[in-house]
Amino acid sequence: MRRADRLFQIVQILRRSSRPVTAAAIAEELETSKRSVYRDIAALIGQRVPIRGEAGFGYVLEGGFDLPPLMLTADELEAAVLGAQWVAGHGDQALARAAQDLIAKIAAAVPERLRPHLLDASARTPPAFAIPADQVDAGQVRAWIRSGRKIALAYRDAEDRLSERVIWPVVVGYMEASRLLIGWCELRQDFRSFRLDRVVEARFLDERFPARPAALRAEWLAQWREMPPD
Repeated sequence: MRRADRLFQIVQILRRSSRPVTAAAIAEELETSKRSVYRDIAALIGQRVPIRGEAGFGYVLEGGFDLPPLMLTADELEAAVLGAQWVAGHGDQALARAAQDLIAKIAAAVPERLRPHLLDASARTPPAFAIPADQVDAGQVRAWIRSGRKIALAYRDAEDRLSERVIWPVVVGYMEASRLLIGWCELRQDFRSFRLDRVVEARFLDERFPARPAALRAEWLAQWREMPPD
C-alpha cells in the first residue's frame, strides 16, 4: 500500500470509531508495523489533521475534520451502491426514491475509472419480495421519531384483533417482507412492534414523550441484543 493511501486509511479508521484506536489495531488492519503507524500519525498531525492520543492509549480524530466527499475505493463504492439498491427495493416510497437519487449522484460524481463498479457492480441484492402496502405514511413516522412526538394507533394484529395504542416511536424497521414501526407502548409498558400494513388509523400527536429519542432507541437496542436467538 502506498504511504498516501495508508495515511488516508488511518483517517478513515479513526473517523469511523467513537473510541480511541490503538496503533496495534491500526497496524493489524493495514497489515503494517506499529512503528509505521506511529510515523504516519506523526505525519498526519504535522499536516494539521486534528488527531489526539498517544502510544499505548490510542488515537481519536477530533470533531469538525472531514475529507473531500466520494474519495471512494472500489469496495467502498460497491458497498454504498449495494446498500442503496437494498433500500430502493425494501424502503418506503420516500426512502426508495432517495436511494435511487443517491445512486445517480454517486454515478455523476465518481471518477470515470470507478463507474464500472457502479453501473455493473459485482455485488447485488436479489429482487425484493412483494411487500404489502403501508397503511401509514412512513416518512411522517420517521419525522415524528426524530422530533420525539407520540403516535396514536388503531392496529389490527395477525389474528385480526383490533386494539388502540399510544406509542413513543423509536425506529422504522425495514424487513425482507414487511416494514415495522417499533415503539414504547403506553398500554403494555414495554417495547412493541407494529406492521405498517396492519395499521388501521394513525394520529400524529403534538405531545412529546418524556424520554430523549436517542436514549429510548439505545434502550430498545440493548433489549433487542439481549433477546435469545430463534
